[in-house]
Amino acid sequence: MELIKLLGDSNSIILDFFSGSATTAHAVMQLNADDGGHRKFIMVQLPELCGEKTEAFKAGYKNICEIGKERIRRAGDKIKADNPLGTQDLDIGFRVFRVDSSNMKDVYYQPEDLEQQSIFNLVSNIKDDRTDLDLLYACLLDWGVEIHLPHTSTDLDGCTVHNVDNGALMACFSPNVPRSVVEYMAKQQPLRAVFRDSAFASDDAKINVTEIFKNLSPDTKVKVI
Repeated sequence: MELIKLLGDSNSIILDFFSGSATTAHAVMQLNADDGGHRKFIMVQLPELCGEKTEAFKAGYKNICEIGKERIRRAGDKIKADNPLGTQDLDIGFRVFRVDSSNMKDVYYQPEDLEQQSIFNLVSNIKDDRTDLDLLYACLLDWGVEIHLPHTSTDLDGCTVHNVDNGALMACFSPNVPRSVVEYMAKQQPLRAVFRDSAFASDDAKINVTEIFKNLSPDTKVKVI
């Protein structure tokens, strides 16, 4: 904590490339509680396995990352519990990201390798095991939108609509997106809007989406992945 104080900036971002059990995150939250700062932390750690004879493994932690996440949770709760009046506005939330491969399927085949089943597999260009959040945060990174921004979601006509930072980016990755959902998103006039390619049955349907945004929110950048 003393090292962080030396920075002299209560709004700084503290990066720890070898975070271990997230001691640095604990210190940042405690210092924010002490002086009312708004520092943020980024913890980076490989998921090194806990030895089977260690106390951490016996307690149910498989790797160091799990220990770090639990420490941040417990430390944040304790800091607020120790000073409930002075920490009402203290932000103890955090998000966890993992490095992974692309969300998109490998669609590059040699002609002799292409079979009928391969064609069926390309109905959707997104890997089957990817969630809405996988796609959303990939889009944020592609567009250069900061991934720490607030994010809300709304259920509408069988679809989930994601809204990042009150319109910095809106997205709907449902397999079938009705016109009502497109119009709802356009009326919010977001800076960016994203859909998945397989959500539309034809090129005409995609063109209709573009036209709806042109009429209701002409400055929105619309993207289909």
